[in-house]
Amino acid sequence: MKKFIKLNSIAIVLLLGSLSAFSQQLPQFTQYMYNTVSINPAYAGSRETLSLVGLHRSQWVGLDGGPTTQTFSIHAPMRNEKVGLGLSFINDELGFENFTYIYGDFSYTINLNATTKLAFGIKGGFTSYSIDQELRNAEPDDPAIYGIENRWNPNMGLGTFLHSNKWYLGLSAPRILTTDLNGEDNVQALERISYYITGGYVFDLNKTTKFKPAFLVKATNGAPLSYDLTANFLFNEKLWLGAAYRFNESAGAFGAIVDFQVSKQLRLGYAYEHPISDIRPYANGTHEILLMFEVFKSKRIKSPRYF
Repeated sequence: MKKFIKLNSIAIVLLLGSLSAFSQQLPQFTQYMYNTVSINPAYAGSRETLSLVGLHRSQWVGLDGGPTTQTFSIHAPMRNEKVGLGLSFINDELGFENFTYIYGDFSYTINLNATTKLAFGIKGGFTSYSIDQELRNAEPDDPAIYGIENRWNPNMGLGTFLHSNKWYLGLSAPRILTTDLNGEDNVQALERISYYITGGYVFDLNKTTKFKPAFLVKATNGAPLSYDLTANFLFNEKLWLGAAYRFNESAGAFGAIVDFQVSKQLRLGYAYEHPISDIRPYANGTHEILLMFEVFKSKRIKSPRYF
């Protein structure tokens, strides 16, 4: 049993290590446009109401030890509507490694004109790195994990968010401190700086149909650029249907998105990704489930929001 655990864990590291190079970054999502506060603190409060978002992602289903991720975020404007506060939690498991992120967000918004707003944000919190205890107990002297400590590291991030009710553009660096997560000089488990550019626009095709293309570009020090492109159609202010494409040198994917506005307060979403990278022979697709709940105290606040 111990040998099986060790061989299985090593196989996962060899297969997934080529994709992450032991340099853990924030996980990416097909439905990134609804999880913006996790990468950009300036987004906090921009929906003009209390917003709660939960998301579960099972990546590369069928691959033992494939990544699984859960996120939860809550954010809202304060009584002074120029100020927004938020809190985000991410739990990311990759093989025998586990990363947990707990961060608070603060934003301040400036009204540039009657329709356009510019927000600045800062986030701060902690990143936890740990190794599965079962593996530690089974193989305490394994050189792949020997000397690597479970630990918490502080970090912070910055962002800006320019938007109107029809379009948005964001620039952020959710982690600006380069952190050694394991304390060993010979192992490259680093939290490196990543820069995100996001944007989208909503086109009115007719009275019942809208079209919203969006993009996310991620640049990480020492890693290739990653591009996410999505195109969604909104029908009768209720049903979103769309497609997604992610490209980088190691982990490209095609995807499909379905979101349904159950009520003014509640939205359900599902996304599927099919890998087109070297991982494809070893794994099936990726599944995401999204749940969004919002509290509307004023009839002036529009629902559904487009981003």
